[in-house]
Amino acid sequence: MTSQVPSATSIPIPQDNDGSRKYVVAHHMVGNTYPYTINDWADDIALAHASGIDGFALNCGTDEWEPAHVADAYEAAKRSGLDFKMFISLDMTSFPCGSPDDANRLREFVKPFFNHPNQLQYDSRAFVSTFAGETCTFGQANVVDGWKSQFVKQGDMQNKIYFVPAFFVDPTKFGDFSDVIDGDFNWNSGWPIKVTTSFAQDLVASLPMTNNSGPILGATVRIANIALDPSTANSLASAIPAIEPELTKFIGSTETDDEHLKGLQAILSALQARDGEGTNQKPVYMGAVSPWFFTHYGQDSFNKNWIFLSDQHLYAKRWESIISSRDQFDIIQVLTWNDYGESHYVGPIKGAQPNSEAWVDGFNHTGWLELTQYYATAYKTGAFPTIEKDKIFMWSRPHPAQAKTNDPIGQPDNFELSRDAVWAVVMTTAPSTVILSTFDNNAQQFQVPAGLSKLSVPITPGGTMKGTIQRDGKTVVELSPKEFTFQGTPTSYNFNVFVASATAE
Repeated sequence: MTSQVPSATSIPIPQDNDGSRKYVVAHHMVGNTYPYTINDWADDIALAHASGIDGFALNCGTDEWEPAHVADAYEAAKRSGLDFKMFISLDMTSFPCGSPDDANRLREFVKPFFNHPNQLQYDSRAFVSTFAGETCTFGQANVVDGWKSQFVKQGDMQNKIYFVPAFFVDPTKFGDFSDVIDGDFNWNSGWPIKVTTSFAQDLVASLPMTNNSGPILGATVRIANIALDPSTANSLASAIPAIEPELTKFIGSTETDDEHLKGLQAILSALQARDGEGTNQKPVYMGAVSPWFFTHYGQDSFNKNWIFLSDQHLYAKRWESIISSRDQFDIIQVLTWNDYGESHYVGPIKGAQPNSEAWVDGFNHTGWLELTQYYATAYKTGAFPTIEKDKIFMWSRPHPAQAKTNDPIGQPDNFELSRDAVWAVVMTTAPSTVILSTFDNNAQQFQVPAGLSKLSVPITPGGTMKGTIQRDGKTVVELSPKEFTFQGTPTSYNFNVFVASATAE
């Protein structure tokens, strides 16, 4: 499989309507930073800034040590001398929110940073976000009254914060929050979350039978406990390829962005009433982009065991969709810098993991940072940067989707949708031959133009990943990580990915 991104001169990229600056920030889990010193924060800031990231959304919870670590993060940003911003994202799945005292705790958490030189400011106010919070009342009659009277308009908070939470509510209900929110963070826009195994089952069941057979995304779809693939129940399996376009169109889609943007129109009049009809004020929309999702906690822990479909170059395609509609997005939040428990980290593995070592250790993701820099630059400037060096990026899961093992937690929900493949992105300075292989005898060649191309090859147990870029009969870049082998008999289920990259010298 191969696809290309057009050059910057051929892709239509809308410009900003109001000249406002666009930001790319990364979600940073403060709860995973217990061992951090201020130097660790400095290292993260330098690496993120070099990767096109303008700031961190600091996910904060109830650990007593977190405020001091947040202060270190702000101080490290100040000392860096970089134009690197911070803002607090209150994790409302952690903080209690049933009483006025609970709201006071939140206010006291955010107020010390209002005037910090590295605090992200919007409309001369401190930018504040959340993860969840749509059920919080803080002791008031309802959620809206709770957030309004106890947080955004309470005492010395009034007119001091620019509040853009990730409330998990129907976007058609945003109007109810018109006196509370200044915008919306659409957390779930980073993944095609509606594409589940049951979603695929319904699509297959709705199709007429045909005589053509083939796999859906290289996966097995189970219907009424019958495994449907080309080797069994061929008459039913023949229908599976027909739904591939239906699933593919959700990879990187802006469908939920459109729904949220439409919902935000309901608060526009409230913002104009507050700021004056003559202003250009509009609700801020913060979209998400994420490279992966897998979590594997049992019932005795967080009780989270599922994947979101992240195949088919999700990270690249989501970025490309965002860039094509860039005037609709004010801020993009990369999910995440260091959420190891959900496998969507792009930063280095460091700090304190949330008991996720079984599926994280040895699975470096920092290769995705160079892709982040490329796409973030295009989003912020309106033009794809010139590719000055040939590069190759590859990633794959460690075992077949259908593998069986005695893992007591079991297979993650939606595992059937995963394709056993090596995914690759190549950046080439001129037309090139790309060779991908998983064994010495199964190399596949791709002729690619200058620019960015998305490629993939299947992988089977015992396979490795190897990629080369060749031009004029010479190897320009070679990538062959020795740390990765596709295992046929895993000891536990792991749907995380190993990411590797190489750049021409």
